[in-house]
Amino acid sequence: MALLNEEIVKNVREMLSDLPENVTLTVFTDDEHCDYCEQIVQLVNEVAATSDKVAVELNEIHRDADRASALGIRRAPVIAIIGKRDYGLRFYGIPSGYEFSTLLHGIQTVSRGDSDLEDRVKSYLTGLTKPVNLQVFVTPTCPYCPRAAVLAMEMALQSDLVTADVIESAEFPDLANKYNVMGVPLNVINETERIEGAAPPQMVVEAIRRAVA
Repeated sequence: MALLNEEIVKNVREMLSDLPENVTLTVFTDDEHCDYCEQIVQLVNEVAATSDKVAVELNEIHRDADRASALGIRRAPVIAIIGKRDYGLRFYGIPSGYEFSTLLHGIQTVSRGDSDLEDRVKSYLTGLTKPVNLQVFVTPTCPYCPRAAVLAMEMALQSDLVTADVIESAEFPDLANKYNVMGVPLNVINETERIEGAAPPQMVVEAIRRAVA
């Protein structure tokens, strides 16, 4: 049974109809323990079927350890959204509910190779000299989470020193416990800075400034 109904497929096809560059959804599953791996594989294949610009690459994190290491991936399930090159956009877990839009926006952003960030934010990010990891904890039922997730992905695309890990909290309870995730969205920046809620870009920039100081 298809995960996406006809109306959603039509909408996705329209959203992805004008992608300028090819995008690969590189998926890592886990044969040892993974509740939603089959659904994730099915979902990305259904999305890829709507556009000849979107391809799927399937891996298993233990069997394809070298590939995982090359992409800096240490846990699964995860979708790496890769365009002309790897911009560091990752979605950990299944992008369902509101987070399905995050996956689609990630595909569009990577295909364009440019973000919608305002110029002063772009300028700051391109001038970074230290690495920045943005972890955004989300849930499928949170209507505000895609805004925070998409912002992190656009920041990752803007700078080679920024990576964006969007994490579905319920699928990674160890991480949710580690970072004491009480509500979503939650931004964790370089392990030291936290922002709760869908913060505007400038607020995230200020948190990054503190994290790399």
